[in-house]
Amino acid sequence: MTRLALANFRSYARAELVLSGRPVVLAGSNGAGKTNLLDAISLLSPGRGLRGAQLAEHTRKAPQMAAGDVLWAVSATIRRDNESYEIGTGLVSGAGSERREVHLNGAPAQNSADLAEIVQLVWLTPAMDRLFSDSASARRRFLDRLVLGFEPQHARLSLRYEQAMRERARLLRLGPRDPGWLAALEKEMAETGVEIAMARARIAGRLNASLHHREQAGVFPAAQLALAGDTDRLVAEKGEEAVEAQRANLAAARIRDAESRRTTVGPHVSDLTARHTMKRMDARDCSTGEQKALLISIVLANARELAQLRGGHAPLLLLDEIAAHLDARRRAALFEEILALGAQAWLTGTDISLFENLGSRADIFLVEAGQFTRQS
Repeated sequence: MTRLALANFRSYARAELVLSGRPVVLAGSNGAGKTNLLDAISLLSPGRGLRGAQLAEHTRKAPQMAAGDVLWAVSATIRRDNESYEIGTGLVSGAGSERREVHLNGAPAQNSADLAEIVQLVWLTPAMDRLFSDSASARRRFLDRLVLGFEPQHARLSLRYEQAMRERARLLRLGPRDPGWLAALEKEMAETGVEIAMARARIAGRLNASLHHREQAGVFPAAQLALAGDTDRLVAEKGEEAVEAQRANLAAARIRDAESRRTTVGPHVSDLTARHTMKRMDARDCSTGEQKALLISIVLANARELAQLRGGHAPLLLLDEIAAHLDARRRAALFEEILALGAQAWLTGTDISLFENLGSRADIFLVEAGQFTRQS
């Protein structure tokens, strides 16, 4: 990324950063707007971003800059080899409603899934420190974010699956329970659900191979990933057999799903587990510090594999307050891994001295009241 611009986004009336493509450090006091900036970047990808907030929640509450019908906007310039892409997204009001718009090179894009082809994003936030003790849905979102980097179509598959699931749930709840209509929706869910499950399995396997290869290298512990629940069952089937088995399971679950008001089978109820390979311990039983170190090792493995797949282009890494809870040895190791990958990592912290090992090898900014002062 060589340029980032915001308008009416959370604490920012207007802001623009010009960047070298190196790692970026944002240092400033709590409440200065560092995480808001990472949140804005995260919306340049499918989904609700690193906060998972409703789109309207990103609109600046203080007096806004005049922007017509645009409630908030984020845009960026992304460079890949000799190609340059202008991408952007925002919330627009009109005709009594609000909608998200996505633009690619000045033209409207169909939806945010189109951005996954251009930019790959992975983030770690303090809220994720206990990911392996958190809900299964949080772990699924984390895994799906990793899958998107390798298989951008995963976003469209997930969207199709969720739309069909919502429509099926509506029919089961409100009717009419037309068998043909339900069968068509269940067929769509089965086909896309199996593809989602297989994609998750492929990427988990790829990351496991990378983590195993690097197990004795570096200072971050290796993790062993596994899939549980419906994903594990769907992957065990083969091709059309898996689709047919899932379609039959959905049909058999209609009454149960109508009574419970939720869809009880499918990849949306699967889980991701991890083990600390050296300690032979489930990640959920590890300390908070060990869980964070395991997450970092997974994200670094993901970045290495993506860089290898995409001709040296690592994903953008959004690492919020990442250095504060790492000792000096692990901080230095993290920075060297990022630099070796050539990744543009965005790192935030309250103490600029935590990033002194990066020196002139990063774009370093002090952040205060929505203003940026370049340090290097």
